[in-house]
Amino acid sequence: MTRKVGVVALLIAFAAGSAGAIAAAGGGRDRAAGATPETSGPAGPSATRKPLRFEAHDLYIETNATDGDAGLQLFADAEEWRSFKLRDPHGKLLVNVKAKGRVRRFGLSELFVEASEPAFTEFPFSRFKKRFPQGRYRFRGRMADGRRLVGADTLSHLVPAGPNVTYPTQGAQVDPRGFQVTWEPVTSPAGVDIVTYQVIVNQGGRELSMYLPPTATSATIPGEFLEPGSRAGGEVLARERSGNQTITEIPSFRTK
Repeated sequence: MTRKVGVVALLIAFAAGSAGAIAAAGGGRDRAAGATPETSGPAGPSATRKPLRFEAHDLYIETNATDGDAGLQLFADAEEWRSFKLRDPHGKLLVNVKAKGRVRRFGLSELFVEASEPAFTEFPFSRFKKRFPQGRYRFRGRMADGRRLVGADTLSHLVPAGPNVTYPTQGAQVDPRGFQVTWEPVTSPAGVDIVTYQVIVNQGGRELSMYLPPTATSATIPGEFLEPGSRAGGEVLARERSGNQTITEIPSFRTK
């Protein structure tokens, strides 16, 4: 789109590193601090109709096995929403998003939020799990017309181990006509159920990404993507049935 429709203000607060809930949008506060309940809204038929469900919503933990860190990520999708809140199993507000200005009238669509990811040496995973307990998290929102949006997702602490990448190895020189990224299947910790692997390769400002079934242990990178004599890297990601996923970085390599 080449034309500007006016100033858009999108205010987000994510209580990833604080002990208490954080609210956003013009100094708003959590209900515990005396705010108007989240069910409040414009009077009229739209506000009292049966709530709609989010078209899609997801809450999960992403761990980087190479860097040694973890972060909470969420995704929500609905047409023409103007406010969004996420509450933990104890009812504490974690995320508060409000559309302001001209966009408030028309509403927003997809939302993706990723918390900061401090290293485990600074913020151990045991503390992370206390900050974000297992259980059912509530997604709540408002449409541009005032109608309510609802949804929920269960957060699990079952996080898969990182895939062990067996090729390419650090400093390897691969065939620019094509090669295979290989890894060992993820089978730990006990009870883990991998539903998909994702392989990402980056080279020269370009990215190739593919999703593979849980039985896969290799991915073919075609020569059409590769540039000869250039450095590259990437990652292999294992996603568990709970939604939690773990990344292992592919060691830096070069094409011949």
